[in-house]
Amino acid sequence: MKRIAALILLASLSANVLAFDPFVVSDIRIEGLSRISAGTVYNYLPVNKGDRLTEDDAQRAIRALYQTKFFSDVELDREGDILVIKVVERPSIAKLTLRGNKDIKEEDLRKGLKEIGLSEGETFDRLSLDRVRQELIRQYYNRGKYNVSVDPHVTRLDRNRVAIDIEIREGKVAKIKQLNIVGNTAFSDKAIRKDFESDTTNWMSWYSKDDQYSREKLSGDLEKLQSYYMNRGYADFGVDSTQVTIAPDKRAMYIAASIKEGEIYTVSDVHLLGDLILPEETLRRLVFVRKGETFNRGAVEASSDAIKAILANIGYAYAKVTPVPKLDKAKRTVDLTLFIEPGQRVYVRRVVFNGNTRTEDDVMRRELRQLEGSWYSQAAVDRSKTRLQRLGYFKKVDIDKALVPGTQDQVDVTVKVEEQSAGSLMFGIGYSQYSGMILSASVSQNNFLGTGDSFSIGAERASYYTRINASYYNPYLTESGVGIGYTATYSKTDFGDVNSDFVNYSTSSKGFSAYLGIPITETDGLRVGLGLSSNKINLTAPCYNFDGSIDRTKNPDGTSRRCYAATPQQLINYQNALGHETIHSWTGTLGWNHDTRNGYWAPTRGGLLSASSDIALPGSTVQFWKLNLEANHYWPIGKGFVLYLDGQVGYGKTYGNQTYGRSFGDYKAGEKLDFPFWENFYSGGVRDVRGFQDNTLGPKVCVGTMSDGSPIQPNKNGRCDNSPYYYAQPLGGAFKVLGTAQVFLPLPFLKDVNTARVSWFFDVGNAYRDYQSFKAKDLRASTGLSLQWQAPIGPLIINFAVPIRSKDEDKHYEERIQFTFGSQF
Repeated sequence: MKRIAALILLASLSANVLAFDPFVVSDIRIEGLSRISAGTVYNYLPVNKGDRLTEDDAQRAIRALYQTKFFSDVELDREGDILVIKVVERPSIAKLTLRGNKDIKEEDLRKGLKEIGLSEGETFDRLSLDRVRQELIRQYYNRGKYNVSVDPHVTRLDRNRVAIDIEIREGKVAKIKQLNIVGNTAFSDKAIRKDFESDTTNWMSWYSKDDQYSREKLSGDLEKLQSYYMNRGYADFGVDSTQVTIAPDKRAMYIAASIKEGEIYTVSDVHLLGDLILPEETLRRLVFVRKGETFNRGAVEASSDAIKAILANIGYAYAKVTPVPKLDKAKRTVDLTLFIEPGQRVYVRRVVFNGNTRTEDDVMRRELRQLEGSWYSQAAVDRSKTRLQRLGYFKKVDIDKALVPGTQDQVDVTVKVEEQSAGSLMFGIGYSQYSGMILSASVSQNNFLGTGDSFSIGAERASYYTRINASYYNPYLTESGVGIGYTATYSKTDFGDVNSDFVNYSTSSKGFSAYLGIPITETDGLRVGLGLSSNKINLTAPCYNFDGSIDRTKNPDGTSRRCYAATPQQLINYQNALGHETIHSWTGTLGWNHDTRNGYWAPTRGGLLSASSDIALPGSTVQFWKLNLEANHYWPIGKGFVLYLDGQVGYGKTYGNQTYGRSFGDYKAGEKLDFPFWENFYSGGVRDVRGFQDNTLGPKVCVGTMSDGSPIQPNKNGRCDNSPYYYAQPLGGAFKVLGTAQVFLPLPFLKDVNTARVSWFFDVGNAYRDYQSFKAKDLRASTGLSLQWQAPIGPLIINFAVPIRSKDEDKHYEERIQFTFGSQF
């Protein structure tokens, strides 16, 4: 057949060449061009002016022009000594449309089509269209869709153009009806198929899609089967045959694999050969296979990877370690040799950044631990990638290396990033039964103008409070990574016209602080700060009528009436102890953290240990200290699941000789002053013990008095003296504990875990008046689902939570649906 095709081609070419005697070409004229320039034809034409043209030369010229795929017909003619080339151009592709593709993204299809020359603006070749059809069918076959159809339609347009419409009918994926492993006697079907991605239809198939046949999945499963046996000593295990049968309707698959288990082998000896570079005893510590142990291919591969990794860390970026097992079937032993080829030691010539359209190169370069001009180190590259990921500026970070052309000892390192929004602009309006109408606005940027600096400013206004805050942080005040930050706050609360369940004192506070971030090691850092604050506290509250409604009678000056009767006892005691209403504080801050997380928004491994303390220094109105401890960690637990555990403890106490000035209520003159109530820890909320309203767990008091002047006492339902208007008011406390367990779920509709993910959680915690008041039986707990989404407007959290351990007094504060946005999560 090949010979016949060659003869046909030769006859075709000969037919396009006018028989002539050889002649010297004095000029060349091209006819039939409309879209392609004459210069392009001359570039491909192997004939020039002054050449002596023979019939063989003419045929070679025709072949060259045909091979450009620009022309559907080429003919050579002669006018005297002028060579005339007559061509018919192929049409150009004016429009390319894809319809019906769902399983394969259109951008991926167009990319593949462009690689074979089928894209808008290119020359149309029907043979390419036929190849595309076959390739698309092959790709869908690999996805288990055997009843797919691909129908290309070509429409002729004016000016020698065509429109191509490719209609795809994907059909349904063939389901696995039977999957049989034949020949296994040492292990059960359930054991060897535990990690298979392919399975027959089961109750989880709607989620896992494991019953959808795929050639790639089956190949991967057979590789897992081989690894399962060889990791357990079966060194001569093999898959004898694999049979895949499809039903006539192409909707059902029947799979059978015949295996030969073989025998269990032990390791007789382990040798290290080749150019070891490092001392043998050093490399031996990286070999996880020992003489006399059962053969384990996984341990052999881990040994190879460990040796390559340590060599890559000292510049041997392309080191090879080849395991060579020698089986003695009579003795059932394996003599293992690890042959080491370190290759050429290389150093980094240049580090190049791609994809950072907003972030300056210097911001990325200062995070790198792989330096230009130094020996290549894989550990330094990996650490650089982790540091870049933890910045929070990038959705994706990839670092590649490539040999510099013409050299064997130099590589260029390319850092490719995909940037994401590092800031948010938020305007909000809402309503709360406690706060009334809430208006808020904020702007934050973690990568200000691409410099790596961060700032935020925000304001919030509700019926009884106003809050304004601003902060700025420069993470690289010095080249060594010492950062400096500033924070300014202002807040004002006024409960004159509000019956609030949460607080019963009004405040006007302002503060400013500055702090330094000091790196100690790659994973450890210190934070040292100093702040000044002034807090004016008005311990009066609204007056109430006997029926529980607010007494809105005005004072002569038009202001709302204020009463002490609605003020919790502890607050009045503090006023008596201090003798004045304005609290001044000099606050020193000292913190330490150990951060090994591998990402910023969505870590999957590593953790955070942190300890911080705030101390109101001598000279402050009230001298106290607060301590916060936190420990958390992420563990990947397989198949996209990630386990997260977190524990937090907060504790505060006064120090020095601060006592109550006189006896009042339950407090005696000379008693040590309580921890200041405005610094209390609170529990419950969207980022705390979910399922309870923000700051509602912990110690509570009843607000107000009975008609006879006696204090209101909470009943078993948390209400005060069965009045519908009064509830036990949360006060917070000086001691707090919180524990959280979460499992992040690999949901199929959330492909990018760096942008959004869903978790199942279990929270437990509470706030207590002090450490001595802690009782485990008072802990509250909840469980539910949480969605965390890095939305365009800023981070968003939506929780569906169910309290599973609560008391009657908490019923008023339970929340099933909670959400927040515009802040970090």
